[in-house]
Amino acid sequence: MRLLPTKMCKPGMKLAKKIYTEDGLVLLGQGVELTERLIGRLIQCCVWFVYVEDPRTADIEIPEMIRDETRIRAVAEIRSAFREMVNAPKRKGVTYPNVGKQLRGVMNMILDELGNRHEAMIMLMNMGTVDHYLYQHSLNVCIYSTILGMAEGYSNDELMVLGLGALTEQEFAEIKRHTEYGFQILKDEPNIPLIAAHCAFQHHERLDGSGYPRGIKGNEIHEYAKWIGIADSYDAMTSTRSYRDPMLPHMAIEQLYIGTGTLYEQRMVQVFRDKVVLYPIGLTVKLSTGELGVVVDINGAYAHRPVVRILNDADGWPLVEPYEVDLSKQLTTMIIGIAQDESGISALAGH
Repeated sequence: MRLLPTKMCKPGMKLAKKIYTEDGLVLLGQGVELTERLIGRLIQCCVWFVYVEDPRTADIEIPEMIRDETRIRAVAEIRSAFREMVNAPKRKGVTYPNVGKQLRGVMNMILDELGNRHEAMIMLMNMGTVDHYLYQHSLNVCIYSTILGMAEGYSNDELMVLGLGALTEQEFAEIKRHTEYGFQILKDEPNIPLIAAHCAFQHHERLDGSGYPRGIKGNEIHEYAKWIGIADSYDAMTSTRSYRDPMLPHMAIEQLYIGTGTLYEQRMVQVFRDKVVLYPIGLTVKLSTGELGVVVDINGAYAHRPVVRILNDADGWPLVEPYEVDLSKQLTTMIIGIAQDESGISALAGH
């Protein structure tokens, strides 16, 4: 299978992975043949990338950070918790004990799935789902932050607090629009640790004091909040928004690096970069040799140098016998771009 921008899909292509609604229902099944109407509908629904079938990459398997079933259940729990906090009366001293229990349940699911995968990498999770940005974003930031915490060697208790801080940051963002007691509501939750509430409060603070809501800087910002801030910025950049297309991971990482030393700690961004799959499996890339290929595997120690299956020569002609190049070993060859036009896709498809 290959990963294509939806706007570059052609009628007649077949989906290689299911497309889900925000409620976890299957919108389009695997093997569905795309039509102009369906492609247009997916774009309308802000599904900007899809996996399509391709005989020359049929053996490619796309790894998942968490199973679809877990993701769907987690999003449902986050939605339920969020709605309880937002819809209930906002008064100082009011608590929502079920909210903390639900979010802890989500964290337990995530820790169960990631617990045995200490080499887990951060992969894009926003493809193939028509979702509510708020809920999916909370889950993504939580998972990304948890993986970073695992890389730092945090204990399970520390990971729980870090993850809860990531899950509650969106609830805080919404609550603070409605009441001045947003932070007090979170910090008084019996099942949400006080540090997690502080992380939700601080994740938009930045090293140089240019963040909000208090403009604190440097070591005044809790370490967990710094991790969540990086994960939050990354997911916002790689997610679809109403006003722009999503960035691919390597572009988002470049933006994070621009902010090192002023917005984010350089060491933390480096750790983040080393845990991110910069070029998702299935993505069509152009090499410095002029050849076109598809990413078929990642190198954990060298995330920016994946294994690429060469499908087209430097002149754009499809190869009779595709072959693979491990860029972690062939150091003179680099990825210089992503296929962004129809000619590259047509050539890759053998048309």
